[in-house]
Amino acid sequence: MKKLLYPAIALLVIASAVVPFACSKSISGRTDDAPALQPDKTDIDAGSWKPILLTSASEFAVAAPVATTTPEYIAQMNEIKSWQASLSDDEKNIVKYWSAGAILRWNEILRQLVAKHNLPPYQNDDGTYPFPSANNPLAYPQFPFANPPYAARAYAYVSAAQYDALVAAFYYKKLYNRPAPYKVDATINVLIPTSDLPSYPSEDAVVEGAAVEMLKLLFPGDQDYIQQKAEEHKRARIIAGANVRSDIEAGEALGKAVAQKFVTRARGDRAGAAAGTQTDWTKLETDCIAKGETPWYSLETPKRPPMLPMFGKVKAFLFDSLTAISLRPGPPPLTASSKMKDETEEIYNLTKDDSREHYRIVHFWADGVGTSTPPGHWDAIAAEDFIKKNYSEVRWARNMALLNMSLMDAAIVCWDTKYYYFNPRPSQMNPKIKTLTGVPNFPSYVSGHSTFSGAAATILSYIVPERASAYAAMAQEASLSRMLAGIHYRADCETGLDCGKHVGDYAVQRAKTDGAGN
Repeated sequence: MKKLLYPAIALLVIASAVVPFACSKSISGRTDDAPALQPDKTDIDAGSWKPILLTSASEFAVAAPVATTTPEYIAQMNEIKSWQASLSDDEKNIVKYWSAGAILRWNEILRQLVAKHNLPPYQNDDGTYPFPSANNPLAYPQFPFANPPYAARAYAYVSAAQYDALVAAFYYKKLYNRPAPYKVDATINVLIPTSDLPSYPSEDAVVEGAAVEMLKLLFPGDQDYIQQKAEEHKRARIIAGANVRSDIEAGEALGKAVAQKFVTRARGDRAGAAAGTQTDWTKLETDCIAKGETPWYSLETPKRPPMLPMFGKVKAFLFDSLTAISLRPGPPPLTASSKMKDETEEIYNLTKDDSREHYRIVHFWADGVGTSTPPGHWDAIAAEDFIKKNYSEVRWARNMALLNMSLMDAAIVCWDTKYYYFNPRPSQMNPKIKTLTGVPNFPSYVSGHSTFSGAAATILSYIVPERASAYAAMAQEASLSRMLAGIHYRADCETGLDCGKHVGDYAVQRAKTDGAGN
């Protein structure tokens, strides 16, 4: 048998990096008690950074704030003092929770929503499968089914909208330069770390406003919960002495306005047609057979329609559709070839090794039903590292946008490749292979985990270069986990990692030219 995809030493290198994550399956993980955000620098000039969809940071007008000496402003200061006169323990806990950072907390909320909705529909009595409907999101099956491609797209849209909204907010912060309440009145009992950053418009409210608009589109059945978190977030900023009400109102309005540009894009990015039709599914199979190949088919009983076969046609963020096609890798081994036979035999032998280490790797990276998916897993990894970097909110947003745009675009290239080649899974080629996880309901080549991980490791290595070797090792282990689980061949994993790296390189190119530095 061939040697494992990655040397054993790579597993030792990353053991200390990944085991702490494995100790908790909660969405927020070890960020529940994250310290209050206290940026090393304000990034006050972020209004000049390159946005994603905005034509300029000033595209949406924000009116000048009232002076801090006016009766209107003084009344807003008194509102803070009134709240602070009798804070409950619950209110103090709310302040502590949100003080860890707006981008961090809304990303956690998004990951929770993805995990809640990452449930494939159960079949009807007649053996057919129902589809979630955005027009009737509360009917079974609830909309959305937040599978990995859908999740990657959701993370990207929320993160990108928040970033653009913060670029606009920082433009107006510098323009108007209204100080924070605690800078105006020393009797304010400020409950968060202080900063020289102007408070109008509120960066937290901008993030909240953008998140609410995007999440209403992406998770329409959860609007009550989303609005509850939004109200909690805004209240936390006021009772903490961080913002007066007009800071909040201006920020929320700006965030919502910017998000509408992303809502418009999302409605026209072709994701709505990603499920395809029976005609599409049949053509994929017959085209594969016409090439003389063995086509993939669902191993579920009854057979389930393939997951989002047209997702490869969704509009990417980092490159155009022609570039997306150019990133499609060459073909997998022919199903009748000796190489395919060898790779299938290799997977069969790997699945017979049920060591504790193999189980640890497989289950740590499984990211299956009821989880935040592989893209969400990489968001969690990034969040833990970003906390230690003491970034400003706008830099948090920029870095999460780069990561999540690369993950969405990796999904597009990966799904295009999967359905272009329509390659069967190892257990289809050899029914003796008993997988250690469920068999994903889509073609094998290339590995989604590998493609996601290659993209994530590439952009994260640019953002946090001192962690580059750890990210590379984690990506390799994530990729290896799919071979150990018996659901991917070596070619799927090696090519997927390489494919993801090429996608991640586009995010790095953008990062080098967005004006934010490193």
